[in-house]
Amino acid sequence: MSAITLTTWSLEMTSPDDLVPAAVPGPEITVARAEVPSPEFSRFLYASVGGDIHWTDRLGLTRAQWVEQLGRPGVETWVAYDRGTPAGYVEFDPQDDGVVEIVYFGLLPEFRGRRIGGHLLSVGTARAWDLASRWPDREPTRRVWLHTCSLDGPTAMDNYLRRGFKLFKTETEPREETPTPGPWPGA
Repeated sequence: MSAITLTTWSLEMTSPDDLVPAAVPGPEITVARAEVPSPEFSRFLYASVGGDIHWTDRLGLTRAQWVEQLGRPGVETWVAYDRGTPAGYVEFDPQDDGVVEIVYFGLLPEFRGRRIGGHLLSVGTARAWDLASRWPDREPTRRVWLHTCSLDGPTAMDNYLRRGFKLFKTETEPREETPTPGPWPGA
């Protein structure tokens, strides 16, 4: 394996007024919350979206660990569908003091480049801002943040900036390049 330099960018939004929504790509695209936590569905989304862009941190989790993560109060998954077929998702995890992190966001490869990502990020970010309306024990959201890296898709950073996120930190580190696992072993 060869060494690469990995750059990670952290971005934030500090007011819901900063959100610049993308246009809705068409009536065939819908976004809905997965209200019943399902480790199998979430693992499918994670592996299918992240398989070709080196998402590996959750692949070794047990089903019980998935259940624990998804069952935490305020953790939500919003899914984009193209005529009933999952096209991508956004998952966020509330932190202390009204902070919500978008921990995963992306599209399955065959749905990229169709303007679905901007719409999904717009809806997901808006839902992060109104999280307390669905989880009354949570403080109102005062900050939404995320990170992206140089392994993510080539349009990821531009989408975040267009939606109104602002860069607040950049980090670089050497890392061993790992093979892309794909959505399932052997893919």
